[in-house]
Amino acid sequence: MRFGTVLQSEGHRSAVVESDAGWHPIPGVAVLDLVRSGLAEAIAIGSRAIQQETVLPDEGLVFDAPLQPTTIRDFVTFAEHVEGVRASMQGESGVPDAWYDAPHFYFTNPHTISGPNAAVTIPDRCEQLDFELEVAAVIGRAGSDLSVKEAGEHIFGYTILNDWSARDIQRREMQVGLGPAKGKDFANTIGPVLVTADEFDDRTDAEGFLALGCVAEVNGVEVGRDVLQNMGWTFPAMIAYASRNSRVEPGDVLGSGTMGNGGCLAELWGRRGRLDPPPLQPGDSVTLTVEGIGTLSNTVVGRSGAAPGVPAARRARDRDALRAAHFAASTVPG
Repeated sequence: MRFGTVLQSEGHRSAVVESDAGWHPIPGVAVLDLVRSGLAEAIAIGSRAIQQETVLPDEGLVFDAPLQPTTIRDFVTFAEHVEGVRASMQGESGVPDAWYDAPHFYFTNPHTISGPNAAVTIPDRCEQLDFELEVAAVIGRAGSDLSVKEAGEHIFGYTILNDWSARDIQRREMQVGLGPAKGKDFANTIGPVLVTADEFDDRTDAEGFLALGCVAEVNGVEVGRDVLQNMGWTFPAMIAYASRNSRVEPGDVLGSGTMGNGGCLAELWGRRGRLDPPPLQPGDSVTLTVEGIGTLSNTVVGRSGAAPGVPAARRARDRDALRAAHFAASTVPG
């Protein structure tokens, strides 16, 4: 079943689509509420909506992100992507040994989510804007310390994720050793729909990987093509790792990490040794297509003005003298 969020004059409405027959509204409930109700109950609610006579034709409908995630963990599970981006971002070759240890991830910003056809603003001081083609799993059941087998039963469905990246900002800030931050948290787009996990039973291979073709285009020109089966870990393995000594909750989004073979521009920059294709500019359109899910398109726009500045850190002072002076006059014991 395919759930989406439609933006209408009276606000957002969740809806379910049945083949090409159009969209059936689901009154009084958001897609995130459907996710929290569990996969079986959500499908039952969707089935009842389909039986109603009301149909929203595709023409003229404006879609938002299918849901507002509770958290977003973004993984890095494609070795080919690691090779290319490592060359581009760090000037180093190969895949680090630590990558093979576990499906590593970072947390990104759920409050900057947008959906299909939304404009993505180039962040201030960014000259190397990039897209990233990913598939994301959405958690439908809470859990901790899950086994890989158990984790698979916690997937509600899948959507497309574009993890937008300001590569020049990211390159500088990652020298601090904390991972990406302002180079990533300005925009994430998901959509166009959330497809329930049962739709992919016949697209799952013997090892548990999804056999889905994925294509990235910039201004209608293909720049990347890969299959999801090239992931280093399955989604259940990623979820099991995320839940270790922690929790996953309904509405959590887990990104596959960027596809290889041109799933982002930075990978190609690293392989070619130059900014080819060039960084994204205002007016560029990025279209990501994944078999079984659909197409997610967004347009890049320029920023209308500069963001407020933040001062650089003050240089090191005589720290020992400062400490001595403070505690000499302090009532703190010691």
